[in-house]
Amino acid sequence: MSFSDPAAVANYAEGPPRFTDMQRMARVLLAELAPCDARVLVLGAGGGLELAAFADGQSGWTFDGVDPSAPMLALARQATVAHAARVRLHEGFIDAAPDGPFDAAACLLTMHFMPASERSHALHAIHARLRPGSPFVVMHLSAGRDAAGRARWLARDAAFAIANGIDPEMAQRRYEVMARDLHVLGPAQDEALLRGAGFGDIEVFYVGGAFCGWICHA
Repeated sequence: MSFSDPAAVANYAEGPPRFTDMQRMARVLLAELAPCDARVLVLGAGGGLELAAFADGQSGWTFDGVDPSAPMLALARQATVAHAARVRLHEGFIDAAPDGPFDAAACLLTMHFMPASERSHALHAIHARLRPGSPFVVMHLSAGRDAAGRARWLARDAAFAIANGIDPEMAQRRYEVMARDLHVLGPAQDEALLRGAGFGDIEVFYVGGAFCGWICHA
């Protein structure tokens, strides 16, 4: 999947509207501990959907959003134009993020693009930028106990898309791209990576088909 593809970028906002409630729930979870003037780190901020959802509900928060795709960051600027004074965007991977300290962090629909070693590095880097005890919300594709189980869940994801009106050929192509290009781990593996990076109080807050989300603390 390439977010330098103009067509993929142009259609991005139409793809994940079903995750809007998830984004609002993430905002609620972060707000449990983040102060009213929190500085929030968002990894995978391209598109700007979570930044907009967070900023709409928290007028005192400021944001640093990081994403490696310049076209997706351009979308994020459009999505957050009403909050431009509170949003700084950084092109690159996690090492392009400011050192912090941050009061909260989020990484939504991003980690499945990273192999396990890169994911571990990103989680350690996020943890290092958070104040002790700060909340972190993370959500991405995470399913199955082994390769066969993950393939089964990706097939179920395709079947669900077809049941919701997606053209079967398009759903099949999407399945093939996801199976080839994404790095899907099982929930137990993802939780082990979170613990290995230093996060504690790990709780599942979202499960939907092949997707899983966690709230944890630095």
